[in-house]
Amino acid sequence: MDIDSASDDDAFEDARERVERPMWRLFTEYGRGQRLAFVAGLISSIAARMLDLLPPLLLALALDTVIQQTDSTYGLLLVPDAWIPPGEAAKLWLTAGLIAASFGLGAVFHYSRNWGWNKFAQHVQHAVRTDTYETMQRLNMDFFADKQTGEMMSVLSNDVNRLQKFLNDGLNSSSRLIIMVVGIAAYLFYMNWQLALVALLPVPIIAVFTKRFIETIQPKYADVRSSVGKLNSRLENNLSGIQIIKTANTEEYESDRVEDSSQEYLDANWDAIETRITFFPGLRLVSGLGFVATFIVGGLMVIGQPPGPLTASLSPGEFVAFIIYTQRFVWPMAQFGQIINMYQRAYASAERVFGLMETPGRLEERTDAPPLSVTEGAVEYDDVSFGYGEDEPVLSDVSFSVEGGETVALVGPTGAGKSTVMKLLLRMYDVDEGAIRIDDQDLREVQIPSIRQSIGYVSQETFLFYGTVRDNIAYGTFDASDEAIREAAEAAEAHQFIRNLPDGYDTMVGERGVKLSGGQRQRIAIARAMLKDPEILVLDEATSDVDTETEMLIQRSLDELTADRTTFAIAHRLSTIKDADIIVVFEDGEIVERGTHDDLLAADGLYANLWAVQAGEIDELPEEFVQRAVRRRAQTDADD
Repeated sequence: MDIDSASDDDAFEDARERVERPMWRLFTEYGRGQRLAFVAGLISSIAARMLDLLPPLLLALALDTVIQQTDSTYGLLLVPDAWIPPGEAAKLWLTAGLIAASFGLGAVFHYSRNWGWNKFAQHVQHAVRTDTYETMQRLNMDFFADKQTGEMMSVLSNDVNRLQKFLNDGLNSSSRLIIMVVGIAAYLFYMNWQLALVALLPVPIIAVFTKRFIETIQPKYADVRSSVGKLNSRLENNLSGIQIIKTANTEEYESDRVEDSSQEYLDANWDAIETRITFFPGLRLVSGLGFVATFIVGGLMVIGQPPGPLTASLSPGEFVAFIIYTQRFVWPMAQFGQIINMYQRAYASAERVFGLMETPGRLEERTDAPPLSVTEGAVEYDDVSFGYGEDEPVLSDVSFSVEGGETVALVGPTGAGKSTVMKLLLRMYDVDEGAIRIDDQDLREVQIPSIRQSIGYVSQETFLFYGTVRDNIAYGTFDASDEAIREAAEAAEAHQFIRNLPDGYDTMVGERGVKLSGGQRQRIAIARAMLKDPEILVLDEATSDVDTETEMLIQRSLDELTADRTTFAIAHRLSTIKDADIIVVFEDGEIVERGTHDDLLAADGLYANLWAVQAGEIDELPEEFVQRAVRRRAQTDADD
C-alpha cells in the first residue's frame, strides 16, 4: 500500500534550502544571552581536561626518579626545586598528594563544566522552541493547510531537542576532544618529539575518513528527519480520528498505512545507521594501529634500539606515560566520528527550525498601525477578490455593506465562499483586490490583534482546550471574574448542565472537550463569545451539528448574543437565519442574490430553491438547479 501522496516530500524541504549557516545563527542569535554559561563550560572543560592529563605525567616522573631511582632529577614544571622534599618516600607522598589534588580539583571543574554546558543548552533550547512556536502561530492559515500537525510537532519537539543534545553533549564532547588531543599532543612532544610524531600519524587518515563521512551522512540525515515527520503526522492523524477508524472498521487499513510510514522511516534511518556503524569501527581501527605503532617504536626506544632514522631514547616511566596518553588519545579520536554524526543531525534540525522561521506568509502590519476603533460596527466589503495561493479565485468582486447592529446571513451551496468571506473579516488572510472596512477603517491599516479582539467567533466545530469548563469559557478573557463567567454561561443556556457536572465549573473537559456532548461544547463556545462581549459577532454554522432540542436552546442563546451588535451568520439550515436583516446569497464566489427572506422567496432564485430543498420539495426543483448542484458536488469532491 502506498503512503499518502501528501507525504511524498519533506514539508520543509524548500524552507531548508533557503537557510544559510544555521549552526552559526544558532550560536549568534540564541547563544548570546548565555555567554556566561558558555564561557564557564569552556574554561571549566579546559581546566578539567588538563587536570585529567596530569596524573600520567606525575606517574612517569615518580616511576623514573623515585621507584627506579635513575639519574633523572625529580622536577615539576613551574615548581621551584627548593619546594621539592628530600628523600624518596617524601617525594612519593608528594606525588600521591598531587595526583589526589588533580582528581579533587578536576571533580570541581567537571561539575562547573557540566553546569555551564547544560545551562547553555537548556536555555537555548527553550528560546528556540518558544520563538519557533511564536513564528509558527503568526503564519497565514494557508501554511497550516499545507502542513500536517505531526510534521510541525516534529520540528517543535524532535528537532529542537536534537539541537539541545548537540549543544550539551556535542559541545561537551567537542571541547573534550580538542583539549585532550591538543593537551596530549603537547605532553607527548614535551616528553619525546620523535615518538610523538609516530603517535600522531593516524590524525590525517582520520581527517580524510571524517570528511568522507560528512559528505555521505548529511543527505541521509535529512531523509531521516523528513520520514520521522511523516510518521508523526500519520500517527497524529490516526489517533485524532480513532473513532472514525473504529466505526468504519478500517483498523487493518490504517495499520497498513502506519506500517508503510514506519517502514519509510526504518529504511531511511537504517541507511544512515549502516553508514555510521561502518565509519566508527574503521575509525577505531586506524586509531588502534597508531597505538600499536607507538607501543612498538616506544618499546624499541626503551631497550636502546630505535628503528630507522629515529635516534631518541625513552625511559620506562616515559614509555608508560606514552602508552597511557596514546590510549587516551585513541578514544577521543574514535569519538570524533560520533561528534560529527551528532553535528550533522543537529545541522539538519537547525535547517528545519530556521527554515520554518523564515517561511514567508506572515500578514504585513505597519509598525505605526493604530488599533481598530469600533464605534457603530458598520462593515463594508468593497469589490473584494481573493484566492488561496495560485489557485483559482475563491471570491470575485464581492461588495456589500452592513450597518452597525444589523444581522446579515451568508448562505449558498458548499464551496461558494461564505467561510472565506469571514476569514477575510478576521484578517486570517489579506484580500487580493478591493478592501474590507470596519467603520471606514481599512483592515490592512490597523493592528491585527485589535481586529480579532473586536470580533467574536463561534464555529461549527467547537474546539475546547484541555482544562476546566471555567478555563474554556474564560479563554481569551483571562481576567474575567467567576461571577462574569457564570453570567456568560447562564446567557448561553449552559449554567444548568455545568452545575450538574461532577465538579461544576472545575470539571475537566478532556482533550478537545471529549467528555462533553456536541451541544454542551457549543454552548460553552457561545458563553466564551458572550464573555468577550465583542462589537462584531461571526456565527459559522453554530447549530448545524446538534439535535433539534439543543438547537432551540442554542438559538435562544444566540438571540441574546446578537442583540444590538453587528452579526454575521453562516448557515446551511436556513430556518435559523430567516429573520436576518439581510441575506446575502453566494454561488461560485460571487453574490448572486441579496434581500430579506420574503424578498428572496418571491424572487424564486437560488435561495428559493435552497429553501425548497430543506422544506422537502425536491420534486419541484428546476432541472438546471439540480444539474448545477451535481457539478458543484463533483468539483468539491475533486478539490478535497
